[in-house]
Amino acid sequence: MTANDVPASAPERPARLAVGVVSAGRVGAVLGAALRGAGHLLVATSGVSDASVRRAEELLPGVPLLAPDEVVRRADLVLLAVPDDALPGLVNGLAAAGAFPAGQIVAHTCGAHGVSVLAPAVVAGVLPLALHPVMTFTGRVEDVARLAACSFGVTAADEPGWSVGEALVVEMGAEPVRVPEAARPLYHAALAHGANNLAVLVRDAADALRSAGVGAPERVLGPLLSAALDNALRHGDRALTGPVARGDADTVRTHLRVLDEAWPELAAAYRALALRTADRAASAGLLGPDAAGAVHAALYDNSEADR
Repeated sequence: MTANDVPASAPERPARLAVGVVSAGRVGAVLGAALRGAGHLLVATSGVSDASVRRAEELLPGVPLLAPDEVVRRADLVLLAVPDDALPGLVNGLAAAGAFPAGQIVAHTCGAHGVSVLAPAVVAGVLPLALHPVMTFTGRVEDVARLAACSFGVTAADEPGWSVGEALVVEMGAEPVRVPEAARPLYHAALAHGANNLAVLVRDAADALRSAGVGAPERVLGPLLSAALDNALRHGDRALTGPVARGDADTVRTHLRVLDEAWPELAAAYRALALRTADRAASAGLLGPDAAGAVHAALYDNSEADR
């Protein structure tokens, strides 16, 4: 199947495609393996680093490693699995080399971009897709099974494109979620804020516990953070708890005093997140105006922490 063959009402399952993956990074190798598992033919991939070569051997055995332009020329469906900032230059370079054949399906995996970044390829007559897996990747075989529990942010230029993109995601075992072109930057910012900052928050908490003499902080944090995440996803702001949400201003002052003394960088993050917590707790009716005012004052005035 090619882009020119897509009917007004696309079939539930795309035809078997010759797939090329640029490149065999953590995301590309896993999605290539998932597409192969769905019955598509992996015809080529690219990879320069030793890690990419090893990953291709493990997840895409027998698939030849070629230059990116050769990968693209061999494929009915090409998957551009490169970092966000590298994608525009890659697309421009491949288009300038005449690598995109008319009728090809070209999908990228970047979260921040929609399909407009593929404009140079569209000029050649391709069907553009953005298929962003909402998952963190290790680049190992277990990631393929984990796709069944994740969503893909799908963006396309028209309804036939949406249908093809969604069908490919379903074939990989995941759930497609439509993200309009104009919303891609905000969509990606939301995911990065949640996932990346969560990882930093967890590591900061573990390091602080270790400094407090706790020998296995991950074991201590695991049940607490798992329950907090589950409650937040299930109950929204009603799941907020802790000294800020309760209005325990003196406890907040004590926290900031010890953090300012021992770890100023963490104190700054604590203040910023505590302010957001107080605002959300107040909006949800969990924190009254007087208590909210006391918490706000505590966040910026620790003069009474020792009283």
